[in-house]
Amino acid sequence: MKPPTAVPATRPPLRSLDDALAELLAHAAALPGSESVCTFDADGRVLAVGVVSALQVPPEDNSAMDGYAVRSTELSDEGVALRVSQRIPAGSSGGALEPGTVARIFTGAPVPAGADAVVMQEDCEPVAGREGFVRVLQIPKPGQWIRRAGEDVTRGATVLSKGERLTPAALGLAASIGMDQLQVAKKPRVALFSTGDELVMPGEVPPEQMRPGAIYNSNRFFLRALLLRLGCEVTDLGIVPDRRDATLVALRSAAAAHDLILTSGGVSVGEEDHIKPAVQQLGSLDLWQIAIKPGKPFAYGKVGAAHFIGLPGNPVSSFLTFLVLVRPFLLKLQGASELLPAALPLVADFDWPRADRRREFLRVRRNATGGLELFHNQSSGVLTSVVWGDGVIDNPAGQTISRGDTVQFLPFSELLS
Repeated sequence: MKPPTAVPATRPPLRSLDDALAELLAHAAALPGSESVCTFDADGRVLAVGVVSALQVPPEDNSAMDGYAVRSTELSDEGVALRVSQRIPAGSSGGALEPGTVARIFTGAPVPAGADAVVMQEDCEPVAGREGFVRVLQIPKPGQWIRRAGEDVTRGATVLSKGERLTPAALGLAASIGMDQLQVAKKPRVALFSTGDELVMPGEVPPEQMRPGAIYNSNRFFLRALLLRLGCEVTDLGIVPDRRDATLVALRSAAAAHDLILTSGGVSVGEEDHIKPAVQQLGSLDLWQIAIKPGKPFAYGKVGAAHFIGLPGNPVSSFLTFLVLVRPFLLKLQGASELLPAALPLVADFDWPRADRRREFLRVRRNATGGLELFHNQSSGVLTSVVWGDGVIDNPAGQTISRGDTVQFLPFSELLS
C-alpha cells in the first residue's frame, strides 16, 4: 500500500495594498476624548475642535511698506512736494490726514483716515531747503501698498479645521487670532517591543564580539522615531525574551495601558515565533500577505481592547510598511482628515526593466535637473537605500520603467512627518 501523498501547504493569496489599507483603517476609530495644549507645544498634533476667529486680521487698514500715506488724487504729477503732517509708527494710530499733506508711516501702522495709498520711501525724497517736505517721485494708484482690514482673516471665519494636523505656520495663524491654547486629539499610546534571541542592542556588545547569527536591533530605533514624529506616546518595552510565557506577560501588560502594540518580525507564514500564538491566545490575529515589495508579511489583531500590528522583520520592509500602513492608521486614531500624501509626477532618469508581480516602492532621490535617480540596491535589508533616498516611486505591479517615463513619487518629507 502506497503511503499517502503529502499535500503541500498552500500560501494565503496576496492581497492588494489598497484592500489591506481599507481593511486596516476600518478597524481604526478616533480615540475618545481630547486635551487642551499650549499653542507653543501643539506642533504635529491633530485638532479636535476647529479654530474660529473672534477678530479680523488685519484689524484695520495698515501699511505694507515703510513710506508715506497719501491722497492719490493730490498726486497727479510726478515730483509733487507735500508737507509731512504726522508720523505714524507701528503700534500707534494717527489722526485724519490733512489735505495737501502726507503722513510718514511705517510697516504695520494703521493708515490714517483720508489716505488711500502708500508710497514707498524709496520713491520719495526730501525737498532741499524745505524741512518737513518730501517730493513724491512716483504717482501712486489707489490702494497701493495698503493691507485691507480682514484681508487675511475675517471675524467668525474657521481658520483651522477639525482634523487638521498642525504645522508651524498653523500655530502662527492660531496665535495671530489670540489662541494661546488649542484643543487637540489625545496622543495614541503605543507599546513597542522586539522579540528574538538573535537581537542585540547597540552598546551592549562591540561589533568584534558579536556571536554568530546575532544582529543589532535597528528596527526598534527607527520605529520609535517614526512613532514620536506622529505624535504618539511611546513605551519602549525593549527586547522580550524568546519564550511563550515572557511574550504573554509582555502582551497582557502592554494591552492594559496602550492603544496599539507594535512589533516587527515573526509574522511570516510558517515562521516559528511566540508572538503569533500568544496574540491568538489573548485575542485575535489575522496574517496578511500583501502584494508590495519590499514588504508582504503583515499582521493585524487585538489583544484585549488594544490594537496589535506586526511588521516584517527586514529593516526596509518594516520601515516602508510602517509608512504606507501604520502611519495612516495612527493618523486615523487621532481623527486626522488627511491620511495619505499625494504622489508627485516626476521623470525617471533610469531604466527599470524588471517588472514585478507586486507593487513596488523603489528608493530614489531627486537630482539637480529635477529627475529621479535610483539607488543601486533595492534589497529589503539595505537601510542605506532609505538614508540615501529622499522618497520612493510607487510603481504598479507588472510595470517596467524606461528613462524619461513619468512616475509617481512619494517624498519622505511627507511620509516622515
